[in-house]
Amino acid sequence: MNDQHTLENELLTVLKDSLKNCDLIVTEEHQQQLIHYVLMMHKWNRTYNLTSVREPQQMVIKHIVDSIVVAPYLDKTIYIDVGTGPGLPGIPLAIMCPDKQFILLDSLGKRVRFMKQVAYELKIDNIQPVQSRVEDFEPSEEIDGVLSRAFASLKDMLHWCQHLVNSHGVFLALKGQLPKDELEELPLGFILQETIKLDVPGLEGERHIVKIKKQSVG
Repeated sequence: MNDQHTLENELLTVLKDSLKNCDLIVTEEHQQQLIHYVLMMHKWNRTYNLTSVREPQQMVIKHIVDSIVVAPYLDKTIYIDVGTGPGLPGIPLAIMCPDKQFILLDSLGKRVRFMKQVAYELKIDNIQPVQSRVEDFEPSEEIDGVLSRAFASLKDMLHWCQHLVNSHGVFLALKGQLPKDELEELPLGFILQETIKLDVPGLEGERHIVKIKKQSVG
């Protein structure tokens, strides 16, 4: 148990050091929740192989900070995180944005079971983990935005996810380098709204949000 406490303090230090270098305000309570999420992911990962990132210190940067930098750009209410895996970026964003709702979609039962356990243990009541392939999922409520992180090319993402939102909805693709080739191949009926360069302290390489909307007709 003492080792667990030492690791928890170490991870909190990694998170706090990273946050010094960005403009995000993360409360102590949210920091604790984010680190407990990492500890759960680390524990389950040994058995269920939820993520290829094995070291919890790396998870803090590559999974937590890389997700929460998106929070200031979420200006709508109900989001669906497609191909969320163990809940990325949806769970960190749900912790940061308790006033928003997140449907977390993944096709693997072990990941959905993990997310449900996270919701229970960390008392996160604004996530809804769902086991489904994205093309089979029919939302029961109007969704404002689709989130995807390392899910697919823009063309494939829009093809598989276009039924999830109406013309008011947005698609937020979280990418590394700006995918100029993919942007040139946007399907008909979709328009690039903006690209936003993100600064992720401690992470090598570029990060971008690509924001796309359905084109209004008429």
